[in-house]
Amino acid sequence: MEKGKDLTRKQMVLLILSLAWPTILEQFLQTVVVYADTAMVGRIGASASAAIGLITPVTWLTNAPTYSIGIGVLAFVARNNGAGRMEPVKKAAVQAIYLALIAGGITSMVLVGISPYLPIWMGGAKEVCTNASYYLAITGAAFVFKAIDMVLSCVIRGVGDTKTPMKVNTVMNIINIVGNYFFIYETRTITLFGKSIFMPGAGLGVSGAALGTAVASVFGGIMMLVTLWRNDVLSPRSVSKKVDKNVMYQCVKVGVPLALQRLVVFSGYAVFTSLVAKLGTITLAAHSIAITSEEMFYIPGFGMQDAGATLVGNAMGEGNEKKTDHLARMLILITTLLMTFTGTLLFLFPDLVMGFFTKDAEVIARGMVALKMVAVSEPIYGALIMMEGIFNGVGNTKTTFIVGALTMWLVRIGMTAICVHVLGLGLVAVWSCMILENMTKATIMGILFHKGVWKKGAVKYS
Repeated sequence: MEKGKDLTRKQMVLLILSLAWPTILEQFLQTVVVYADTAMVGRIGASASAAIGLITPVTWLTNAPTYSIGIGVLAFVARNNGAGRMEPVKKAAVQAIYLALIAGGITSMVLVGISPYLPIWMGGAKEVCTNASYYLAITGAAFVFKAIDMVLSCVIRGVGDTKTPMKVNTVMNIINIVGNYFFIYETRTITLFGKSIFMPGAGLGVSGAALGTAVASVFGGIMMLVTLWRNDVLSPRSVSKKVDKNVMYQCVKVGVPLALQRLVVFSGYAVFTSLVAKLGTITLAAHSIAITSEEMFYIPGFGMQDAGATLVGNAMGEGNEKKTDHLARMLILITTLLMTFTGTLLFLFPDLVMGFFTKDAEVIARGMVALKMVAVSEPIYGALIMMEGIFNGVGNTKTTFIVGALTMWLVRIGMTAICVHVLGLGLVAVWSCMILENMTKATIMGILFHKGVWKKGAVKYS
């Protein structure tokens, strides 16, 4: 970004897209891995799909503290980078390593410890819980490496380098998919171009999918650490390796409200899934696959969100309010348009999407209805994703915490509980509650954005 200089609309769009495309591609590749996991496991049966579906919201929940630390560091790095203060940027890189190790280590121990019990607490059927426990334990054991990858990716993006995390995570995703292929299925003979080929395999099923993810996480964490160390702008080699309480505090101060928000919201997802689990294994499988299917279609939103947080943070660091305002509004517009396009595709081809993951006709039929419903709301969801990114990018994470917590528990969970327990309704009602929650949150965030709350609540760094 050209510091201190106002940009034309064309320059602004090109700047946004140049920074956003690597993060969008990275999000796409990560979702391909999720698709591959779900599709491979889906070939085993509905019970296996339900096992991973039961654990998915728990994965989102446990990612929350680490992701929030990453955003806290990104906001600090982006603002100081925009202001040309590089010494604090390097110090933040050192503190980011310590924070990732602490958050990742604690999370790993907790996940392994509760893995035998959590699927039962969430109301999974007996045939689902065993596989879900193994999946949680294996992926949880490697979480500390995933934490390093997540946090240091944010540090690197904070100085405007979105390509390097993309490259590292691309290789990590390839390792995941290849590992899955050999770990999930048994040794077999496959036919390729008319020839029979012996293909070894561990035959571990759901546990194999977890092992592939764990191996990839270890690689990603190590490579991201090496990449940061070799980076000329961020390398900690030339600064003190001691704990800097001031820098660490400023990063954590931004991250704590976001961590609380994500913990509250994703614990809501876990409760939400447990409510769906009460509707039966087939419904849970359809819900889980539909949730996974939707991920591909909101990739542009989250890819733009990462880029937007960096751009707005840099612009605010420059002290150029006009550029900051224009960037924020342009980011929302572009993201909404992108997700209008992807929502249209999802609405037109839900059968193809569901059919990629499972051959169970009943699961496909139920999932198709849910996907058509959510496709209509994708543009609104896109605007919401970007507004949250803008608030977080300037360090105003308290607002997103309050709005996210209230809408999740009052609208989504409260209304879903009534639909399931009181009214005895099914998956259509459940997804209606989910869509209503997103629309309510987008409306509130839109009002706050229009009133300039995102700037008034921006964190001030010392």
